[in-house]
Amino acid sequence: MAKVLLIDDDVDLTTLLKEYLSEEGFEVATAQDGRAAIAQAASSAVDIIVLDIMMPHMNGIDVLQRIRRLSQVPVLMLTAKGDDADRIAGLNLGADDYVPKPCSPGELAARLKAILRRVGSSGGGISQDVIRVGELVMQPGNRTAEWGGEHLELTGTEFSLLEVLARNAGQLVSKQEISKHAFGRPLTPFDRRIDVHLSSVRQKLGSREDGQSWIQSVRGQGYQFLQDP
Repeated sequence: MAKVLLIDDDVDLTTLLKEYLSEEGFEVATAQDGRAAIAQAASSAVDIIVLDIMMPHMNGIDVLQRIRRLSQVPVLMLTAKGDDADRIAGLNLGADDYVPKPCSPGELAARLKAILRRVGSSGGGISQDVIRVGELVMQPGNRTAEWGGEHLELTGTEFSLLEVLARNAGQLVSKQEISKHAFGRPLTPFDRRIDVHLSSVRQKLGSREDGQSWIQSVRGQGYQFLQDP
């Protein structure tokens, strides 16, 4: 049973979501403000966090920043704001998905399950699959990666995106295919999550000896993970 931590100061909404997610098979814990949430996230093992942006004492963006210092646990952000800046800020800080308020409990449960499937926390067996591309070694079973023999720190979403490109190293992969395999659903118009997260992965990988990025973008077509000749 996956354990989800709901962080939201809206008690009525939290109660509703807790009841629904419990019926969907989740173990649910709650916190009503950012400080309590960080303490709870640090003291207990959770499989995934649902985080509201607008909260008293500490907003969701600050909470996410603090959580990322402690853990790479998947985080889905809830936001009542229509401002893209909040969503992009959250994704840049390592959020794995976002859902605008008001949201249906059914959609939230489906999104949580999709994220858990991506990160391998849905209770399935541990895969022994290992992906090796040059200096990159990825182990999807335990969601770990090495780059040049060193641990590569990736968020859950970054791992999923890099895994898709690594499995198709040397080939151009369309954004539609990337979205399908990494997020489990088709790409929607104006969705820039792939660009935002791959920008972060590029920074973490650094540049090749020829100065090029290891991940090449082809405008309007997709991305390609380069292999050494």
